Amino acid sequence: MSAAQFQHLRDYLDSQVLGQPEFTESLLIAVLADGHLLVEGPPGLAKTRAVNALAKGIEGDFHRIQFTPDLLPADLTGTDIYRPETGQFVFQQGPLFHNVILADEINRAPAKVQSALLEAMAERQITVGQTTYPLPALFMVLATQNPLEQEGTYPLPEAQLDRFLMQLNLDYPAADTELDILRLTRGEELHGEVDMPEPLTQEAIFAARKDVLEIFMDENVENYLVQLVIATRRPEFYDSELASWLSYGGSPRATIALDRCARAKAWLAGRDFVTPDDIQAVYPHVMRHRIILSYQAEADGVTADRVLELLLQHVATP
Repeated sequence: MSAAQFQHLRDYLDSQVLGQPEFTESLLIAVLADGHLLVEGPPGLAKTRAVNALAKGIEGDFHRIQFTPDLLPADLTGTDIYRPETGQFVFQQGPLFHNVILADEINRAPAKVQSALLEAMAERQITVGQTTYPLPALFMVLATQNPLEQEGTYPLPEAQLDRFLMQLNLDYPAADTELDILRLTRGEELHGEVDMPEPLTQEAIFAARKDVLEIFMDENVENYLVQLVIATRRPEFYDSELASWLSYGGSPRATIALDRCARAKAWLAGRDFVTPDDIQAVYPHVMRHRIILSYQAEADGVTADRVLELLLQHVATP
């Protein structure tokens, strides 16, 4: 499987979502690593536009779900419908039975809805009544959320956050990028605009995922990856101040996610081996939603990204 098709799709995404190359690369990493992606940022930063553009580049069914406080679990999973002509209940599939799901403003929905989504993300199945239904082989949840400081938002449960492969934090674009955005919305042609590629087939995606898992990782690099995750659990081995800022570190699921994302990044770069730079590049995105900061860190104004930046400085690079 050649990375050229994915590179073409990446170029197309970059032409549709201006000034966010790290975001568009992370979308493809999530596809290659068979994971779900959480994107946080203020409204108007093209989060939904980017996911729509990705869905057009993948062969499969796409569905957008707008999360609201009055959403019910059955609105996601589907429900049993009574057919009076037959006297039987027939299961009516909900939107989760599509291949690519855009969960828009996911942190506006109540806990019961998050629980239904958690089963789908973790087990690739849903349960309605006494029956369990498998989801498609290609199944991705690309979720957007607004910052928790905004009105009507609720923090996602830690167990659900851990199921997201990565979390991306988007910020406002630079002035020159915003000028290009303005011209793009007026329908003006921009230099470097890319035509939409042929959609990637599901067979091509599954073949690429297999290639990614076969990327070589040296034992020293592998040990480095593991130490970066363990450092979030044992920060006292590196720095006493770090230890006072961290309450909980990443789980073994974080180690698996970091491994897959680093391999996918190397594969997208056209290499057949993983470097420490690959791991360092995806480390903040894989870990920022998995670590829990202490009250001391919040009082000191320390962010998860700051803690992870310090850990990268403390753990010796091979």
